[in-house]
Amino acid sequence: MIRAVTLALLVLSLLLSPALVVAQGRRPANDEALRYWLTDMVQHRYTMPEMAAALDLSPAEVTAALTRLTIDPARPALSPPAGELLILPYPGGRHPRIGFLDGAIDPQRETKISVFTPWDANSYVVLDLPEAIWSNLGLTYLAHTHVPTVWTKQGVQLKPQEWQRAADGELSLSRTLPNGIRYDASAKATDGAIRMELALTNGTSEKLSDLRVQNCVMLKGAAGFAAQENDNKLFRAPFVACRDNDGRRWIITAWQHCHHAWGNAACPCLHSDPQFPDCDPGQTQHLVGWLWFYEGQEIDAELRRLQDKDLWK
Repeated sequence: MIRAVTLALLVLSLLLSPALVVAQGRRPANDEALRYWLTDMVQHRYTMPEMAAALDLSPAEVTAALTRLTIDPARPALSPPAGELLILPYPGGRHPRIGFLDGAIDPQRETKISVFTPWDANSYVVLDLPEAIWSNLGLTYLAHTHVPTVWTKQGVQLKPQEWQRAADGELSLSRTLPNGIRYDASAKATDGAIRMELALTNGTSEKLSDLRVQNCVMLKGAAGFAAQENDNKLFRAPFVACRDNDGRRWIITAWQHCHHAWGNAACPCLHSDPQFPDCDPGQTQHLVGWLWFYEGQEIDAELRRLQDKDLWK
């Protein structure tokens, strides 16, 4: 039965536009990792080309793995604890944007997290945490290929990493850049929302300033939210919100020390972009961000309710 379903999935997936299949694959080291990523991709309703691209395997190898590990590609098996949101590492292989693809070539999966909506198990948003970090040194980190960073200008290639998965579902990652700057990112489902943290540690011998961060909430995978426009969005820093086509549901994000609230209609995506305080050598600065889902007609009241919460503790 699994083979028949997989074959049908393969045939249907041939209709997928090749431009949206990202071939930056990572071959799992063992069956445990293979099972994890296949289960993750089934939850994302991946097509066979997407699975193969994400895993650096052939479609035949993916088919054999699904059969051997008894994973049904037509039956997602993951669910969150009661009252919480399902949060998973984004597996790559599928571009998280609809448009402006030349502005995000070879997107790195180690900055990307999927959060599934509470009203539709097939829908999710992708958090890019972080998408970019600027400093007085220039563009210090970028989670895809677009404009040059301080490292690409030097011919330095950053090593791929993966999210660390805790028993309580929290995802975390720490990356130390070649000059000693380190960023730590984490996201965790709590109280029906997603709490995010970013920390930056200055491992250089000079003070860092102009520490602007770009964090992105990509809407392609959320049914009803993928219109390539900004008329469906509210920008009330630190809050940025997008409504669905019916105006009944909202996706909301906010970050501490937000310096730019905006959206890219082509992607489409939401940004509540924060800025770290200046950072002396050896010092660590912290930022907190949130993602919420809201159903109802009273978005103004909901934003006031969130504003009254102690969000940055």
